Amino acid sequence: MTTKVLLVDDDALVRAGLTMMLDAFDDIDVVGSATDGTEVAAAVNTHRPDVVLMDIRMPGLDGLSATESLRRRPGAPQVIVLTTFDTDEHVLRALRAGAGGFLLKHTPPRDIADAVRRVAAGEPMMSPEVLRKMIGMVSGADPGRDRARTALERLSPGETDVARLIAQGRTNQEIATELLMSTATVKAYVSRIFTKLSLTNRVQIALLVHDAR
Repeated sequence: MTTKVLLVDDDALVRAGLTMMLDAFDDIDVVGSATDGTEVAAAVNTHRPDVVLMDIRMPGLDGLSATESLRRRPGAPQVIVLTTFDTDEHVLRALRAGAGGFLLKHTPPRDIADAVRRVAAGEPMMSPEVLRKMIGMVSGADPGRDRARTALERLSPGETDVARLIAQGRTNQEIATELLMSTATVKAYVSRIFTKLSLTNRVQIALLVHDAR
């Protein structure tokens, strides 16, 4: 299956470069682009992408606000936030809003393509070093720790184990191997966690686990 991608970036050179890189992969199709967050809703309605690559800094509506608005829509596409990492403090806001992960703009083309595929399949894309930085940012700094702990108490022991490993950035297959269960069982646990905690993706599970620490 082909994964349809929408690019949102105010830099024409970045859009052109990403289009050229991603179109080199047979299973990825760049279906359209937008230059500002205000154009995202219309572009999504027109092109029906599976994944949106969203820049953070844009002159009109920024990528964080656009992500929050987009992810509130029923059946919204997945979002990968693009950042230079100078803006990593703001990425937390996008992840809490439901972005499927984020990439540094200098990420190699093959890794960008892999991120698009993984996020389209419902698995977040965060490199280990990025995940460590995110953990450091939320650890001990969120006044919602008690709320996070109360939410996690609604999970069964098995669901708690799965949530803990998701927070470590593990894939479904890695979780299945460690917990000695099938991948299908892991997916079932993840679906139940989404339902019980009213979350929409795995990144939000990870942030909730880290908030509770």
